[in-house]
Amino acid sequence: MRQTEVVCPPMIASSLTVADATIAPAIAARDGIPRPLGETEAVEIWIARWLRVRPKDLMARYGCDPRQLYAIWWGEKFPGSRDKAEAAFRARHPGLVDRVSFGYRRIPRGPAKEPEGQLSLFE
Repeated sequence: MRQTEVVCPPMIASSLTVADATIAPAIAARDGIPRPLGETEAVEIWIARWLRVRPKDLMARYGCDPRQLYAIWWGEKFPGSRDKAEAAFRARHPGLVDRVSFGYRRIPRGPAKEPEGQLSLFE
């Protein structure tokens, strides 16, 4: 029996419809060889990060190594892709812009605490 998987263009799955997907034979993770990623894939990987897509799913989608994902996220490869991805995210998902932190941290730190702590409550 032949396995098949849904192969989508390098876009975020939430913006795709069933008609956009094509059926292709399953390739076992590109034979275990990580494939090189381009700048368009880097932009899509940034957008997927902000949409909280798991790195495991990104590795399966792009057939890449986790080191390639982190090289993109830390700006070692394609340093301008983050700015392009932010502009594309704002255009594609305007309702989510106020809920997303476009920083490098996955979960942003909260506001800085007061230096006095809770001592001001006793005044």
